[in-house]
Amino acid sequence: MRKKSKYQFNAESLNFVKIELSYEELIRRFFTYSFTSVVIGLFLFLLAFYFIDSPHVKSLNAKNREIKFQYRILNNKILALTQDLSQMQHHDNNLYRPFFEADPIPLSVRTAGYGGTKDYQEFNHFESRNIIVPTYRKLDIISKQLYVQSKSYDEVTKLIRNKNLMLSSIPAIQPVKKKDLTAFGPFGMRMHPILKIYRLHAGVDLCAPMNTPIYAAGDGRVVEAKYGRGGIGNYVVINHSYGFETLYGHLNKMFVKLGQKVKRGDLIALMGSTGISNVSHLHYEVHKNGQPVNPVNYYFDDLSDEDYERMIDVSTNEFNSAFD
Repeated sequence: MRKKSKYQFNAESLNFVKIELSYEELIRRFFTYSFTSVVIGLFLFLLAFYFIDSPHVKSLNAKNREIKFQYRILNNKILALTQDLSQMQHHDNNLYRPFFEADPIPLSVRTAGYGGTKDYQEFNHFESRNIIVPTYRKLDIISKQLYVQSKSYDEVTKLIRNKNLMLSSIPAIQPVKKKDLTAFGPFGMRMHPILKIYRLHAGVDLCAPMNTPIYAAGDGRVVEAKYGRGGIGNYVVINHSYGFETLYGHLNKMFVKLGQKVKRGDLIALMGSTGISNVSHLHYEVHKNGQPVNPVNYYFDDLSDEDYERMIDVSTNEFNSAFD
């Protein structure tokens, strides 16, 4: 195939003149075209490299987006789990544990063992560390809180198994039958009728005839049974466990001895007027965790609603009768 020649029109001669290129011009044009092609090719390569992803890069980016989406879903589930756990903790502290006379678990215990001390260095080389580390930290916090909660439920489960024992142990009856009562002395600060000083009356006075039967207010073990102790005379102390103790004073006669186990309603003594007393009556105290509490709040089994309300009224009136 013959190489085509190039011609140029000459305006003076009005003829087409064949263009003859020198070797220098041919070389110059060759390098010019080559350099231009290289520049354009490099530009297109860089454009493609930075702005057009390869199939492999596209695949990695798609996987990265999928992982981030899965982490968002996981964090939403962690948030829902945290809310459920918070509700469980609230019910545990405010319903289950108080019902069984167990102290609530302090927040300091529930949140112990975390708070930023773990640095998660194993994730330092991950580009998505700012996503992974917060998620792992949340999971660690939930894991520790669930451990505390599971221990609490173990304790509550044990208390449930001992529910009948606990309910039978709590002092829940009036130690003197209602039909025998003739007068009542209140709990609280009052003027002592004999010593004539203003002081705490740590129990209630249940007045009845001499030798009226006195009954154990709950199951327990006799930890004291002594004659002639100062102000309250002959007295018995019963430990009911679960933080409860009851004291029965001014007794005329005792039917129990140290270490003896008793059941609620067992006859333990006869009413008297021993010690500092001006009339036959029972001085009765209830202690919870070592502190005296108003015994009328523990007359569960043998008072009607009307009787209970009347007893509350009397127990809060410091001007009612006092016998010791």
